[in-house]
Amino acid sequence: MKSSSKNFLVAQFGKTVGLKGDLKLHLHTDFPEQFKIGRVFDTLRGKLKIENYNPKRGLIKIVGYNNPEDSKLLTNVKLFSSEDETREYCKLDSGQYFWFDLIGSLIKEANDELGLIKDIQRLPQGDYFLINTSKELIDKGYSKSFLLPYLPNFVTSVDIEKKVIIAIGAKDILEAS
Repeated sequence: MKSSSKNFLVAQFGKTVGLKGDLKLHLHTDFPEQFKIGRVFDTLRGKLKIENYNPKRGLIKIVGYNNPEDSKLLTNVKLFSSEDETREYCKLDSGQYFWFDLIGSLIKEANDELGLIKDIQRLPQGDYFLINTSKELIDKGYSKSFLLPYLPNFVTSVDIEKKVIIAIGAKDILEAS
Protein backbone atom coordinates (compact mmCIF):
# COMPACT_ATOMS: atom_id res chain seq x y z
CA MET A 1 0.00 0.00 0.00
CA LYS A 2 1.42 3.36 -0.97
CA SER A 3 1.59 5.97 1.75
CA SER A 4 0.44 9.53 1.30
CA SER A 5 0.41 12.60 3.48
CA LYS A 6 -2.27 14.34 1.39
CA ASN A 7 -5.33 15.20 3.44
CA PHE A 8 -8.93 15.30 2.23
CA LEU A 9 -11.78 17.38 3.62
CA VAL A 10 -14.34 14.99 5.14
CA ALA A 11 -16.53 17.22 7.33
CA GLN A 12 -17.06 20.62 8.84
CA PHE A 13 -18.52 21.60 12.20
CA GLY A 14 -21.67 23.69 12.26
CA LYS A 15 -23.47 25.40 15.12
CA THR A 16 -23.60 24.14 18.69
CA VAL A 17 -26.65 22.15 19.78
CA GLY A 18 -27.80 21.67 23.37
CA LEU A 19 -26.01 22.31 26.64
CA LYS A 20 -23.26 19.66 26.53
CA GLY A 21 -21.20 21.04 23.66
CA ASP A 22 -22.55 18.94 20.80
CA LEU A 23 -21.99 20.33 17.30
CA LYS A 24 -23.83 19.88 14.03
CA LEU A 25 -21.61 17.90 11.64
CA HIS A 26 -21.77 18.68 7.91
CA LEU A 27 -20.36 15.73 5.95
CA HIS A 28 -18.23 16.14 2.82
CA THR A 29 -17.79 12.39 2.41
CA ASP A 30 -19.77 9.34 1.35
CA PHE A 31 -18.44 7.44 4.38
CA PRO A 32 -20.09 8.52 7.65
CA GLU A 33 -18.92 5.27 9.25
CA GLN A 34 -15.44 6.78 9.67
CA PHE A 35 -16.71 9.01 12.50
CA LYS A 36 -16.10 6.50 15.29
CA ILE A 37 -15.73 7.24 18.99
CA GLY A 38 -12.03 7.73 19.71
CA ARG A 39 -11.08 8.61 16.13
CA VAL A 40 -8.73 11.56 15.85
CA PHE A 41 -9.06 14.00 12.96
CA ASP A 42 -6.65 16.64 11.73
CA THR A 43 -7.83 20.25 11.59
CA LEU A 44 -6.03 23.50 10.92
CA ARG A 45 -6.22 24.02 14.71
CA GLY A 46 -4.60 20.69 15.55
CA LYS A 47 -5.98 17.24 16.27
CA LEU A 48 -9.48 16.65 17.65
CA LYS A 49 -10.82 13.40 19.12
CA ILE A 50 -14.43 12.21 18.82
CA GLU A 51 -16.17 11.61 22.14
CA ASN A 52 -19.57 10.76 20.66
CA TYR A 53 -21.28 10.77 17.25
CA ASN A 54 -25.00 10.52 16.49
CA PRO A 55 -25.40 10.00 12.73
CA LYS A 56 -29.21 10.09 12.86
CA ARG A 57 -29.19 13.59 14.33
CA GLY A 58 -25.96 14.65 12.59
CA LEU A 59 -24.37 15.63 15.91
CA ILE A 60 -20.83 15.14 17.15
CA LYS A 61 -19.14 15.69 20.51
CA ILE A 62 -15.42 16.41 20.74
CA VAL A 63 -13.27 15.47 23.74
CA GLY A 64 -12.58 18.51 25.93
CA TYR A 65 -15.43 20.63 24.58
CA ASN A 66 -18.13 20.20 27.20
CA ASN A 67 -20.32 23.27 26.90
CA PRO A 68 -21.73 25.50 24.15
CA GLU A 69 -19.27 28.32 24.84
CA ASP A 70 -16.22 26.10 24.31
CA SER A 71 -17.74 24.26 21.35
CA LYS A 72 -18.58 27.53 19.56
CA LEU A 73 -14.84 27.91 19.04
CA LEU A 74 -15.05 24.91 16.69
CA THR A 75 -17.85 26.28 14.48
CA ASN A 76 -16.76 26.11 10.80
CA VAL A 77 -13.61 24.11 11.64
CA LYS A 78 -12.90 21.54 8.91
CA LEU A 79 -11.94 17.90 9.55
CA PHE A 80 -9.40 16.18 7.33
CA SER A 81 -8.45 12.55 6.74
CA SER A 82 -5.30 11.22 5.07
CA GLU A 83 -5.30 8.70 2.24
CA ASP A 84 -4.10 5.97 4.61
CA GLU A 85 -6.74 6.80 7.24
CA THR A 86 -9.41 6.85 4.55
CA ARG A 87 -8.40 3.37 3.39
CA GLU A 88 -8.42 2.15 7.00
CA TYR A 89 -11.79 3.56 8.06
CA CYS A 90 -13.78 3.45 4.80
CA LYS A 91 -14.59 0.08 3.30
CA LEU A 92 -15.51 -0.13 -0.38
CA ASP A 93 -17.78 -2.61 -2.08
CA SER A 94 -16.65 -4.43 -5.20
CA GLY A 95 -16.49 -2.04 -8.14
CA GLN A 96 -16.21 1.05 -5.93
CA TYR A 97 -13.14 3.29 -5.87
CA PHE A 98 -11.84 6.23 -3.91
CA TRP A 99 -11.80 9.43 -5.94
CA PHE A 100 -8.10 9.92 -5.18
CA ASP A 101 -7.40 6.55 -6.85
CA LEU A 102 -9.27 7.61 -10.00
CA ILE A 103 -7.79 11.10 -10.37
CA GLY A 104 -4.80 11.00 -12.70
CA SER A 105 -6.08 7.94 -14.57
CA LEU A 106 -5.86 7.75 -18.34
CA ILE A 107 -9.18 7.57 -20.20
CA LYS A 108 -8.99 5.27 -23.22
CA GLU A 109 -11.58 4.40 -25.83
CA ALA A 110 -10.69 1.70 -28.36
CA ASN A 111 -7.08 2.60 -29.28
CA ASP A 112 -7.42 6.30 -28.49
CA GLU A 113 -5.95 7.91 -25.40
CA LEU A 114 -8.43 10.71 -24.71
CA GLY A 115 -6.83 12.33 -21.67
CA LEU A 116 -6.29 12.25 -17.92
CA ILE A 117 -8.81 12.70 -15.12
CA LYS A 118 -8.00 16.02 -13.47
CA ASP A 119 -10.86 16.01 -10.96
CA ILE A 120 -14.25 14.49 -10.18
CA GLN A 121 -17.22 16.78 -9.90
CA ARG A 122 -20.40 15.93 -8.04
CA LEU A 123 -23.33 17.44 -9.89
CA PRO A 124 -27.06 16.93 -9.23
CA GLN A 125 -27.21 14.38 -12.07
CA GLY A 126 -24.31 12.36 -10.65
CA ASP A 127 -20.52 12.25 -10.60
CA TYR A 128 -18.51 13.39 -13.62
CA PHE A 129 -14.85 12.99 -14.53
CA LEU A 130 -13.23 16.29 -15.53
CA ILE A 131 -10.80 15.15 -18.19
CA ASN A 132 -7.86 17.14 -19.52
CA THR A 133 -7.77 16.17 -23.18
CA SER A 134 -4.53 14.67 -24.52
CA LYS A 135 -2.20 17.08 -26.33
CA GLU A 136 -2.51 15.09 -29.56
CA LEU A 137 -6.28 15.56 -29.63
CA ILE A 138 -6.05 19.24 -28.64
CA ASP A 139 -3.64 19.72 -31.59
CA LYS A 140 -6.35 18.21 -33.82
CA GLY A 141 -8.80 20.89 -32.67
CA TYR A 142 -10.61 19.12 -29.83
CA SER A 143 -11.59 20.90 -26.59
CA LYS A 144 -8.91 21.19 -23.89
CA SER A 145 -11.17 19.45 -21.37
CA PHE A 146 -14.52 17.70 -21.12
CA LEU A 147 -16.84 16.02 -18.64
CA LEU A 148 -17.56 12.29 -18.77
CA PRO A 149 -20.39 10.84 -16.66
CA TYR A 150 -19.11 8.24 -14.22
CA LEU A 151 -21.79 5.73 -15.17
CA PRO A 152 -21.57 2.06 -16.26
CA ASN A 153 -22.82 2.85 -19.76
CA PHE A 154 -19.74 5.12 -20.26
CA VAL A 155 -17.12 3.49 -18.00
CA THR A 156 -16.61 -0.18 -18.85
CA SER A 157 -13.52 -1.03 -16.80
CA VAL A 158 -11.21 0.50 -14.22
CA ASP A 159 -7.64 -0.60 -13.54
CA ILE A 160 -6.45 1.23 -10.42
CA GLU A 161 -2.97 -0.33 -10.53
CA LYS A 162 -2.30 0.80 -14.11
CA LYS A 163 -4.43 3.98 -13.67
CA VAL A 164 -6.34 3.25 -16.88
CA ILE A 165 -10.08 3.55 -17.40
CA ILE A 166 -11.74 2.14 -20.50
CA ALA A 167 -14.73 4.13 -21.70
CA ILE A 168 -17.31 4.01 -24.49
CA GLY A 169 -19.03 7.06 -25.90
CA ALA A 170 -16.38 9.33 -24.39
CA LYS A 171 -14.96 10.39 -27.75
CA ASP A 172 -18.47 11.37 -28.89
CA ILE A 173 -18.78 13.58 -25.81
CA LEU A 174 -15.34 15.08 -26.49
CA GLU A 175 -16.27 15.79 -30.13
CA ALA A 176 -19.45 17.56 -28.97
CA SER A 177 -17.56 19.65 -26.40
